[in-house]
Amino acid sequence: MRRVLAALGLLFLVLVLSALGIAFVGGRHYEAPGPLTEQRTVVIPHGGAEQVLLTLQQAGVLDPDLLTRKVFEAATALTRVDGAFHAAELVFPAHASIQQVLFVLRHGKPVVHKLTVPEGLSAIQIANLLEHAPYMDGSFPFPAEGAVMPLTYDYEWGMPRAQMLARMQRAMDRALDQAWEGREVDPTIMNRHDLLVLASMIERETGNPAERPMVARVFLNRLQQGMRLQSDPTVVYGLNQGAGPLGHALSHADLMQPTAYNTYVIAGLPPGPICSPGAAALEAAAHPARGDQLYFVANGHGGHDFATTLGDHNRNVSAFRAGKHAQAASPK
Repeated sequence: MRRVLAALGLLFLVLVLSALGIAFVGGRHYEAPGPLTEQRTVVIPHGGAEQVLLTLQQAGVLDPDLLTRKVFEAATALTRVDGAFHAAELVFPAHASIQQVLFVLRHGKPVVHKLTVPEGLSAIQIANLLEHAPYMDGSFPFPAEGAVMPLTYDYEWGMPRAQMLARMQRAMDRALDQAWEGREVDPTIMNRHDLLVLASMIERETGNPAERPMVARVFLNRLQQGMRLQSDPTVVYGLNQGAGPLGHALSHADLMQPTAYNTYVIAGLPPGPICSPGAAALEAAAHPARGDQLYFVANGHGGHDFATTLGDHNRNVSAFRAGKHAQAASPK
């Protein structure tokens, strides 16, 4: 009996020492630097710990050996009270240990991407931008013209494109509501839609913030006097629905094309916006400059010359043409 008890005691001692040895080795491996030589971004998929481990091993964040697998599985189980793993795009530091990897999986901040929608893009161009935005998911309905607010939007991996579009449309709704509620009342601008149309024309006519209220005043004055707006960007939109530049200068034939958006042909505002205007263009439409200006033309220096009378306008046009001819004739 004594021999049996002694043998059992020895076996117990061996088991305890083995367990302590395994725990020691596992603990050392748990805290040891990992194989990553530099910081790496990894998309962690939905799924259990086994799928996460496989993803990390394939990305080179963790070693593919059996010891790493066993230590990762044991550590995951023992620390489960710290929270679940996040399915997200996460950044793992160079030489991250299993301990650090588990912390990132549970507490790391997802990578933030940015999508910038510049002012003045058409619905076609915005749809193309959204379609090719990296790290987004899914399809989306084609946006209405002028329905998206030009801004820079943050998003994370896997965001549905339809959700991003809805967010951009809500931003435009808020901006348009704010501009409409704070506007200077003008009888020619009867509703929010008219204000959006006017702002879109202002956006496409000039990129100079200081000129936008003056462009708004010209259009409003012409509307009040029953004059056609004669806006070149509306002609271009009528020809290609916002697909981009025509590839050639507007011709007399282009200006006479009877499209619904050609403000050389139609009276009043076009039936809809021709692009997505930014906040500055919306503000200019809601708060135009004062004055009696009825005309403007490019001055060849990145801006426009404004005029109240047709005679002054014709002189500005002549000066612009003379400047272009002189530039073309000057030696290169």
